Amino acid sequence: MEITMQKTDAVSGLLTVKVEENDYKQKVTEELKRIGRTHQIPGFRKGHISVADLQRRFGRQVTSDMINQVVYEGVMKYIEENKLNVLGQPMPVEVKELDLKNQKDFTFEYELALAPELDVKLDKDEHIPYYDIEVADSMIDEQDKAFRKRFGAQVPGEEFEQDALVKGALMELNADGTIREDGEAIQVTSAIVAPFYFKDKEEAAKFEGKKVGDKVVFNPRKSCDGDIAELSSMLNISKERTAEVQGDFELAISEIIVVRPAELGEEYYTQVFGAGKVNNEEEYRAALKELIANELKGNSEMIFRMSARKFFTEKYGNMELPAAILKKWLISRNEELTEENIDEEYSRMESDLKWQLIKERIAELANVKIEEADLQNLAKNIAARQLAQYGMTNLDDETIESFAKNILADKNYRPRIVEQVGDIKLFEAIANAVSVDHETVSFDRFKEIASEI
Repeated sequence: MEITMQKTDAVSGLLTVKVEENDYKQKVTEELKRIGRTHQIPGFRKGHISVADLQRRFGRQVTSDMINQVVYEGVMKYIEENKLNVLGQPMPVEVKELDLKNQKDFTFEYELALAPELDVKLDKDEHIPYYDIEVADSMIDEQDKAFRKRFGAQVPGEEFEQDALVKGALMELNADGTIREDGEAIQVTSAIVAPFYFKDKEEAAKFEGKKVGDKVVFNPRKSCDGDIAELSSMLNISKERTAEVQGDFELAISEIIVVRPAELGEEYYTQVFGAGKVNNEEEYRAALKELIANELKGNSEMIFRMSARKFFTEKYGNMELPAAILKKWLISRNEELTEENIDEEYSRMESDLKWQLIKERIAELANVKIEEADLQNLAKNIAARQLAQYGMTNLDDETIESFAKNILADKNYRPRIVEQVGDIKLFEAIANAVSVDHETVSFDRFKEIASEI
């Protein structure tokens, strides 16, 4: 087999593949024999059919398949050995049925979409802004309030408060407002209602000012916006029966459970940050500030990435792309795309394609590599954040590592971890190579900057 390439322009090439009978004949024979060994063919015992009979029955299809296989493998090997940076896949110049009756040798031509060569510069002469968000006292106060509520105690209260749970007997009402007493009436003697979860704020407002011993009339269906699961749970009925629940209910309040914020002290500090890490209010507020700063750093990093992309795309994005070949490739792999709508689709993807090419060049220059240890570290961070959402903030490394292993074992999740690690290492490399101009701004100013990028 002979393969040659001719560059038709800076980003396009024509690959010519000449195939002779000797290139595929042996593969055809081997495939026919495999079919004879493994297939049950009418009129023959399995494995007892001659190659000649197999040739008559399957020769045309097998020959066509083997030629295509030989050509494909040859093209891929040529691209790899010649280190060609091909975008998409090689596109056949012409698709036609092979004339196997009259021909033994064949010539195929493929168009190649070649990535442009980019002369990207990575040095300290390049300046990219980085906006650090100032942690205001109001942010610390808000975080303090949230933590003290989370680690606070639930105690009986006399009057309803915004975050209170309300217990009591819940009775279905007739249309005239009287309690329904027939055998089909819904009555929950030990109901628990959480008005702060109500989707309808008007229904939640009906509990304001209520005390133990008071009665509240509200509409359960409106309170949860008709959510079947919530309605079923609140009224202790089957999901099938929720369809008949439309009217009001009366709750005779027997108990109000309110949250009392945790008091500052060693026990609370240990619950939030672990033993021995915080010893007084000053250290506590400093720890809160650090915690918030670390959370806000993700926002700063996101805007830095957007700024870096904008910087490099504006500087190197005026590149030539093999648009015509790429459009053919896109149409070939997506049945919803046609010659009539491909221009619109291509215009949407062109910016991302250019950035992808720039990213690859930067990664090559910075020698960015993804190691398994990098994946494990990110998975551990993700696991720790997920567990923290459920209040589990002081788990040991072994537990977190176990959760991280489960994340990486998920075949759907792992590729996302790989992509995230790649981006992390790429932008770390950019930050180390260029001049990063740090500026501390308020959160309001940061939001303005983000909207402008």
